[in-house]
Amino acid sequence: MTDLQYQNQAESVLGAIEKNCDRLNDESDVDIDNQRTGSMVTLTFSNRSQIIVNLQKPLQEIWMAAQAGGFHYKFNGGVWTDTKDASEFFANLSRYASEQASQPVVFKALPGCLPTALKGDS
Repeated sequence: MTDLQYQNQAESVLGAIEKNCDRLNDESDVDIDNQRTGSMVTLTFSNRSQIIVNLQKPLQEIWMAAQAGGFHYKFNGGVWTDTKDASEFFANLSRYASEQASQPVVFKALPGCLPTALKGDS
């Protein structure tokens, strides 16, 4: 993956997180404040706990820090997967956000945000 492809894919994840927060706040009684600063999104829950998602450009990874720990994700086969157990980014974000919000929360990739193939990949 080129640096530009990484940047486009990773930025689309941050955008999807922001849009999911807006949807969740509108459709449920969950209260998730999201703040974007450069290549980092901070989610703050009503209990003041946080999940931080940031881009690690030199490694072409996305990192997530939650109460459950720190996790690294690489783009693999059209999805961002954990470098240790290959679990999917949005599934993990949903699980950790649910734990920290003390209620079910579902984050998902949005249509058009995560293409399954990168132009020029072989």
